[in-house]
Amino acid sequence: MKKQLLLATRKSKLALAQSNWVKSKIQEAWPGISVSLLEVTTRGDKILDVPLAKVGGKGLFVKEIEEAMLDGRADLAVHSLKDVPTEIPDGLEVSVFPEREDFRDAFVSGSSSCRALDELPEGAVVGTSSLRRMAQIKKVRPDIDIESLRGNLDTRLRKLDQGEFDAIILAAAGLNRLGLSHRITSCIPVDIMLPAIGQGCLGIEFRSDDQDTREILSCLHHQKTAVCVSCERAFLERLEGGCQVPIGALATISGPDILAVTGLVADENGEQVIVKALSGPFSQARELGLRLGDMILEAGGRKILEEVYSES
Repeated sequence: MKKQLLLATRKSKLALAQSNWVKSKIQEAWPGISVSLLEVTTRGDKILDVPLAKVGGKGLFVKEIEEAMLDGRADLAVHSLKDVPTEIPDGLEVSVFPEREDFRDAFVSGSSSCRALDELPEGAVVGTSSLRRMAQIKKVRPDIDIESLRGNLDTRLRKLDQGEFDAIILAAAGLNRLGLSHRITSCIPVDIMLPAIGQGCLGIEFRSDDQDTREILSCLHHQKTAVCVSCERAFLERLEGGCQVPIGALATISGPDILAVTGLVADENGEQVIVKALSGPFSQARELGLRLGDMILEAGGRKILEEVYSES
């Protein structure tokens, strides 16, 4: 058994908080093992002046980290699962999923008088760089302006506090993990804003032939979370989508051994929004996701996605 693990991570406060949490859980379960962090800068971290949807390509926040594992500089990596493409490089796998945090999007207001999207005045400015969020906001509030918002959480919150935006939309899980839950004005119901695939989940990646690391990480795995994200990521795989396209999905446990999943594809303007849902047994999680993807594509999702990709 290994005595030391090298954990590759991005340098943002959130990435470091998530990686240090995993580090503490490993060392708690395996007191004889030390875990060190290897900080890596990814392409997505370098490009801050362009909306993510315009950057193009998949794996903006993971490629350099995966290279560190493949060349032996690191043993594992902790990702926000919503940043991880469904195609994983040969020799690596993302198969350990700690229990999911809050999967909802958070409405963070710059004014104490506006507690939710529907309370914003006409012409209010909302910040986000997510096409998924833009489309769903425009569906319910076509009268407000949406402007691009990049940067880490501190940067985004500072821009809000400086008055550049009336409100911003962030993942509730990220704020919770950084001890910033008090900044959440309200969480947006999923029937108004369906989350990104895997939102609120961590995915732990490692080399497939590294049996020591696999055994060590088993203490972090949460099977019900794994079932849900398997379904959501199968849906994303069927749509051949990346994390920067207007696709959302959420799988939840709706009864004993029953999984319910809802998926969405939208155009950037929120004028075309296709939502479908189905349910089935846990054991068919992946099949449910693929089938839901087929339903969305056949209902017009294929045409919407072709238009989105042609414009990006």
